[in-house]
Amino acid sequence: MLKVLTVLSLALVMNAALAGAALAQQTQVRIAVALEPPTLDPTANAAEAVDIVVYQNVFEGLTRIDENGTVQPGLATEWTISEDGLTYTFTLAEGVTFHDGSAFDAEDVTFAFERIVAEDSLNAQKALYEPIESVTAVDPHTVEITLKRPTGTFLFDIGRPDAVIVAPESAENNARVPIGTGPFAFVQWDRGSRVILERNDVYWGERPALTRATYLFIGDTATLTNALLAGDVDGTNNMAAEVLDVFAADPRFKVLVGTTEGEVILATNNAREPFDNPKVRQAMAHAIDRHALIEGVTYGYSQPIGSHFAPHNPYYVDLTGTYPHDLDAAKALLAEAGLPDGFSATLKLPPVAYARMSGQILASQFAEVGIELELINVEWAQWLEDVFTNHDYDLSIVAHVEPFDIGIYADPDYYFGYDNPEFAALIETLNATTDDAERKDLAIEAQRILAEDAVNGYLFELAQTGVWDARLEGMWQNSPIEGVVLRDIRWVE
Repeated sequence: MLKVLTVLSLALVMNAALAGAALAQQTQVRIAVALEPPTLDPTANAAEAVDIVVYQNVFEGLTRIDENGTVQPGLATEWTISEDGLTYTFTLAEGVTFHDGSAFDAEDVTFAFERIVAEDSLNAQKALYEPIESVTAVDPHTVEITLKRPTGTFLFDIGRPDAVIVAPESAENNARVPIGTGPFAFVQWDRGSRVILERNDVYWGERPALTRATYLFIGDTATLTNALLAGDVDGTNNMAAEVLDVFAADPRFKVLVGTTEGEVILATNNAREPFDNPKVRQAMAHAIDRHALIEGVTYGYSQPIGSHFAPHNPYYVDLTGTYPHDLDAAKALLAEAGLPDGFSATLKLPPVAYARMSGQILASQFAEVGIELELINVEWAQWLEDVFTNHDYDLSIVAHVEPFDIGIYADPDYYFGYDNPEFAALIETLNATTDDAERKDLAIEAQRILAEDAVNGYLFELAQTGVWDARLEGMWQNSPIEGVVLRDIRWVE
């Protein structure tokens, strides 16, 4: 009996140990992403694939952007702004070290920003930081940044991946071996396969639950689907909409559908006839059936928009009812514009599925009111030359993915050809305003002007469609900025 009890006790102990080991293993995550980053330095390359891996994981900025697009403290725990809106004084977190053990202080901040605005800077968003006049280390834990002019988006802009803080000792090698202050440290990059990050156990902030994260590069939908179903990966931030139903029906997974910063628009050449007539643009707006577009292009996994603004932004206002789908109203406006029989136009489409599928559906919708569209498929190089640079187009379809980019409409030389001095003055005021309530009012007014002028056809916001193991939580549903942020991801049983 004693022998039997001993064996039984041993078995129970072993089972408990194995169960404990299984639980302990649930601190690692394998995330599939579509593209491999060309580099791992977000301050020297524009590719979103870079930010997906390292933003807020390896690298941090003075501020950071949360899931709702709101500015939060980062390496700067607090700040004050002078009455004239020109001087920002940041208090830096103490006890912070880079992953190589070197200490973080105000000198690193001055180095990072001087590097961004330097003449030979490779920073993709260098123009955003042009308003910086000077960066001064007041003491090791205080930095003063002085601007040339008030800039209402400044706190957001320094929270972008392009403005993360890098150290002079390691900046030159960050493309291959990124060294930041974040909650995860770089381990290895197997080209063509994966990047591995491990938890930084001396992280200055709240320690994340995950101990290791592996980013696997899987661009093919079928391969990714099989990998998820087989349990070879634990989730992905963006799965093709056409296979989401497979995972929505499987209790092993959760599907998180949110918004991105990608406003899909029917780009319209406002400087070319007949699109220089607001009635023509308004007629086209009435002819668009957004819900049919969303069902046909993204299988229902997108959100309609009525102006150039992301729905998850705190300043967003729903303007989809400005010109509701109404064929009779569209025909009446065309008649008022002197085009009772409609007109013909070209629609240049870049090589992305959402654009070409939307083009086919829009052509059918516009034909109902007498607008005949000739669909012209172009590659990206030709699109950039013809549409974006030379403005040689009637209509096009593209997603604008930069955060808070409504200011592009203030430039009459931008490829839309929209010239509205009232709107330009509003954006100038918005850019110079730092009070959040005032900024919101101005942003809403800007959205209303664009919607009422029907500057472009505002179609839908590209969705973020994540598929994750059902036992994971803490993933971002929305994507107000590039990145798969690991800090809140954890396993729950």
